[in-house]
Amino acid sequence: MEGFREYLKNKGIGHDDRAVENAAGLQRYLQDRGVEIGNCSLEDLQAYLEHLIAEGRNSPETLLDLARFCAYSRRPQLYIHLAGILNSHDILPLMADRVGELVGQTSREAIFFGFENPPLGTDPVEIAPLTRRLIRRMEGELTHSQRRDVLIWNYHGIPKTAFQEKKKRFESASSIDEFLAGEHERLVQDLRECLRTGRVWYEQEVTSGFVEMVAADQRLQTGVREGNRIIVHKVPFDPRSYLEEESPVLRRYHYCHCPLARSAIRVGGPQVSSTLCLCSAGFTKLVWDTLFDADVEVEVLGTVLDGHERCAFAIRIPEEMMK
Repeated sequence: MEGFREYLKNKGIGHDDRAVENAAGLQRYLQDRGVEIGNCSLEDLQAYLEHLIAEGRNSPETLLDLARFCAYSRRPQLYIHLAGILNSHDILPLMADRVGELVGQTSREAIFFGFENPPLGTDPVEIAPLTRRLIRRMEGELTHSQRRDVLIWNYHGIPKTAFQEKKKRFESASSIDEFLAGEHERLVQDLRECLRTGRVWYEQEVTSGFVEMVAADQRLQTGVREGNRIIVHKVPFDPRSYLEEESPVLRRYHYCHCPLARSAIRVGGPQVSSTLCLCSAGFTKLVWDTLFDADVEVEVLGTVLDGHERCAFAIRIPEEMMK
């Protein structure tokens, strides 16, 4: 565990005693079952999370420590699983609050009646049916315009300051096209560095195939201007599995980013409505709101939840920016 402690120290992460103890707890659990972190499966990790839930030790701090330990141990798939759980846990309660704020408590009660947020660490497979019921109720209770207002929002609480450097590059570019080309080049360089060092890119394991895929298509993550719109495609959530998979259904599963819905694609049966993808549109919109200093229009062109091969969005460029 001293190697993990040094890893935390080098990254300037405090609470190393707590983190080391949480990592040691995972190791003890795995060793009791004849498993090591090097060959730990997602099922093994999820079983430990259920163990933590049963003991009331499933705090955000514990799961964050485990995610960092998985990153240190070069187990990107385990890290990504934990990061997805941490990043999505508060989304449904926040949606409930937003319905109440924008539409009223009567609609909130109608949509979220009987809702209890599952414990942190719950298997995403168990969350998809809950998400499906809530979105179906939302479609029955709210108008199309109200659903857009509720779902197209910054649910991850990302501050606009996160895009300060990007905004500086945008303001110094001679055109939108020049800016997009430059951002695409920076992205590809960053991915190549991730590939060289083994670093996870946000929640994605970087492979040579993933780098080649992004390098060949500027629409992925960055965007391409078509008239007065910028067309943006999301990258696959699990690039390695997506590129290796032949089944169209499982390719859509590996493409989907949403922990609240993606497991429904894999297990079959009723799917989560693509109405939920307005949330992803809000994530895409946030960047361009900041760059344009405007409340831009965003359109969902198609997503894997409605059977498309990719998740694609269109940002409408403000008229004054087209001059």
